Amino acid sequence: MFGDLMGMMGKIKETQKKVEETKARLNSVLLDEVSADGKIKISITANRTIKDVSIDEALLEDKEALEDYLVLTLNKAIERASQVHETEIGAVAKEGMPNIPGMDMIK
Repeated sequence: MFGDLMGMMGKIKETQKKVEETKARLNSVLLDEVSADGKIKISITANRTIKDVSIDEALLEDKEALEDYLVLTLNKAIERASQVHETEIGAVAKEGMPNIPGMDMIK
């Protein structure tokens, strides 16, 4: 029993390390989100850090339109990055979960 517990603890520590390594790797995964008409482009990491914003010159004339475009495009970029982040971290965490009786309901 004690050996099983130690093995489980080792597996959990290994999984935590893999999760941290995956988070570090996700800093280098860049996603681009572009507004429907291409006037705004956002580059974001899979860890949800904005890396670049590109704005069409025409939008600089219309503050309200620019703000609307930024909000919509940033939200889409963050949502997409969150999906990639959760998928990657979830896969690593699930792979490393020890087989604990009664815990199979967590997927």
